[in-house]
Amino acid sequence: MSEKPALLSSPLHDRHVAAGAKLVEFAGWEMPVQYGGVIGEHRAVRSAAGLFDVSHMGEFLVTGPGAQSFIQRLTPNDVAKLTPGRAHYSGLLTTAGTYLDDLLVYRLGEEEFLLVVNAANTQKDLAWLREQLDGEVELADRSMDYALLALQGPKALKILQPLTETELSAMRYYRFADGVVAGCPSLISRTGYTGEDGFELYLQPADAAAVWDRLLETGTPAGLVPAGLGARDTLRLEAGMALYGHEIDDTTTPWDAGLDWVVKLDKGDFVGCQALVAQKEAGTERRLVGFEVEGRGIARQGHPVMADGKRVGEVTSGTWSPTFEKALGMAYVPHSLAEPETELALEVRGKLLTARVVKLPFYKRST
Repeated sequence: MSEKPALLSSPLHDRHVAAGAKLVEFAGWEMPVQYGGVIGEHRAVRSAAGLFDVSHMGEFLVTGPGAQSFIQRLTPNDVAKLTPGRAHYSGLLTTAGTYLDDLLVYRLGEEEFLLVVNAANTQKDLAWLREQLDGEVELADRSMDYALLALQGPKALKILQPLTETELSAMRYYRFADGVVAGCPSLISRTGYTGEDGFELYLQPADAAAVWDRLLETGTPAGLVPAGLGARDTLRLEAGMALYGHEIDDTTTPWDAGLDWVVKLDKGDFVGCQALVAQKEAGTERRLVGFEVEGRGIARQGHPVMADGKRVGEVTSGTWSPTFEKALGMAYVPHSLAEPETELALEVRGKLLTARVVKLPFYKRST
């Protein structure tokens, strides 16, 4: 019997243990799911700020004279529109137009890009990308060369600015810059996965603990708390953001998931393009919607959507919302059930919950 491989540890593992975090296995890593509690951490991010360790994410460096054309061929968004210092959200698709993964693409230079992928898909994505290589591009796995912190919430800028000379207020959403944070070199990116303003800091692993400590030291008086993967999930769900393995996977396309804005059919051919053109012409059979449960009960991933005694769809994500204090989620349903205010029946442990369709996202920050 082969031994189970040891879990990978974040450079901040000792900090999480010292803070009393509940650690869980996630995508081959031991990561904090919560510290004081998911609800409190979630609400801190909405009202002040939360500090997340997301060092488990995968990072690939793509360089060479063919780097742009390589990424352009493998992703549906238009990489040619990125200038150095800009990033965008995109996907890695199959020839059927379905998702291998979703990712962020950072343009570091004219011939240099950083791809940030989901931890659970890092090795799969790396192997697939290597299969697509040609002679004018180099691909390097830099996943263990980065620690990644996410400072998220309405007070994120106020907390981070005293620790860096980079003018953060001038940095627009999905822009980034090389800078120094708390004396440590960092790629500072105005991105996040919570629906709030915030920044993601790409650091050398050896610097992660010092930056983590300084952020908490300066931010705690303003309401900053360390936050785990549990709050990260409830926050992204309220913000209507897709999660691989839930809203998107190798059976779903951008059209299915309402992510058509990442597909630029006019940019030229790319993997999955022909399938997406055909699906756009034929139309989709289902649609991703948001729902709110009426009364008590929580519908979670895999629970059926029922109509006339038949299963017609499936919940992709569901939780109790700390912001709205009600159960909500996302589900794939036929177009006939997709309009806002449509009543849904969700089967949970043999019982039917009544829910209604609501427009996504559930939460959108006011400024």
